[in-house]
Amino acid sequence: MLRDDRGSATVWTAGALAALLVVAALVFALGSVIVTRHRAADAADLAALAAAGRADEGIESACARARAVVDEMSVRLVSCRFEDWDALVEVQADAPGGLGVASAHARAGPVAR
Repeated sequence: MLRDDRGSATVWTAGALAALLVVAALVFALGSVIVTRHRAADAADLAALAAAGRADEGIESACARARAVVDEMSVRLVSCRFEDWDALVEVQADAPGGLGVASAHARAGPVAR
């Protein structure tokens, strides 16, 4: 008795498409996490530079400027402090889809001469 193979290509095609969609979703999720990490690092760098640029106006004013920068970049300012004239900033950004939180630290200050 011979088996009928009609329709088996449809099953294999559906399986291959499902596997391709899973791989595409994983690549998209990984890309989102990487972009979020870069966004957090960029925001931390800019916030530290902004705070260092206002260090002569006091810590409150400098950290307020850092907060304004991170708010514009849609990340959270976790901490802003100074060691001597160096501004140290920590920020966090949420990855889309609840894939986690990216954090970044940055330091900026005057150039040593």
